[in-house]
Amino acid sequence: MEHPDYNSPLALKAFLDGNGMAMQKKFGQNFLVNGDARRRIVDALDIDGSKNVWEVGPGLGSMTAEILSRGASLTAFEIDRGFARLVGEFFADEAARGKFRLVEGDVLKTWKGELEKSGVPDRFFGNLPYNVAATIVADTIASGVRFEKAVVTVQKEVAVRMAADCGSGDYSSFSVLCRWAYRISNVADLAGGNFWPVPRVASRAVLMERRDGFPGCANPGLFMGMVRQLFSSRRKTVRNNLARLAGTDSGDVISSAGIDPSSRAESLSVEELLALSDKLGEFLGRIGDGKN
Repeated sequence: MEHPDYNSPLALKAFLDGNGMAMQKKFGQNFLVNGDARRRIVDALDIDGSKNVWEVGPGLGSMTAEILSRGASLTAFEIDRGFARLVGEFFADEAARGKFRLVEGDVLKTWKGELEKSGVPDRFFGNLPYNVAATIVADTIASGVRFEKAVVTVQKEVAVRMAADCGSGDYSSFSVLCRWAYRISNVADLAGGNFWPVPRVASRAVLMERRDGFPGCANPGLFMGMVRQLFSSRRKTVRNNLARLAGTDSGDVISSAGIDPSSRAESLSVEELLALSDKLGEFLGRIGDGKN
């Protein structure tokens, strides 16, 4: 089957109409119709014929075609049955050569099964639905899965939160999670006119590069749980938020990490939070051993 003109909203609409299909808002579907932007974003992935790539939400395959043109092997996750059928037909030749695989269904429910089959890919890519972007990114990190490089196009507000540093009003537990696992940099800002249908929000493509020295703490699970707890009530001090985990000794635990107990979570760097996690782990270990 011949691909539609990925740069023309009119051609895309005509193609969908001709196939009895329509865009579905519930899946956050928007096609990037700027060819230069597509090439720039895929350039940031830094791929060649030796790389394995996961793509979330290929839609009609505009980015898929760009990735495959670089020689990479691609596994695409698509929840929309109509798009899955068409993408499967568009890239049937690549599939026959073992360069393309399609995984149908909700990526949040299917990615772990694919991970068990094929392992962690070299690259991760997605023009991610706005309503699930943060969930997909957080789910992989929380599961201990990090990609060497990932490029995601998300709502600009989400991208700002991903890269936010301590002291910023946008700094959150999600920021800590992203900055803990990756170095994050901007690839491109994309106004609504770069997409069809035109979204009501601006988008940003960001590059995520795997950090060395990860996880940087003794107990990653404890670290993630502690961070969620510390940011659960932003107006409360670190001492008050940590009391749920350390009780009345929370102030002593925090001080032992060189942190002011009266500070708030948004003022603490990732490095300070990692140090606090280890001190909390030592304290909980003593409690468990009956030494405190």
